[in-house]
Amino acid sequence: MRVKSEIWVHSYLRVLSAQGLPGFVVRRGDGDAGAIFIRLNRLDGTSVVFGPAPAGLTHLDGGRGWVPVTDSNGQIDEDIERYLSQEIEFDPDIWIVEVEDRLGRHCLDSWLVG
Repeated sequence: MRVKSEIWVHSYLRVLSAQGLPGFVVRRGDGDAGAIFIRLNRLDGTSVVFGPAPAGLTHLDGGRGWVPVTDSNGQIDEDIERYLSQEIEFDPDIWIVEVEDRLGRHCLDSWLVG
């Protein structure tokens, strides 16, 4: 059974806070099953977005998994904004969580797949 989106987001924000990393809900989606996108803002004009892993790449326990959906080296913020806008048009129930860190830390390591 998958944890509800809202609960996962709040838990993730607590993990970030415990590591001293600022994280913000930029867009609140469907509380039960909204897809979650994580934007890592490197505060240098570039960001990376992690999106839900395709069904075949999720963790064996059925939990959530993430993959980079933009260039993992970072893309300019204007391109990131355009990408996220397209995702919102496709699915208005998505969540967007933004993490700000110049060093590129995001605390997703145990959730990255692929």
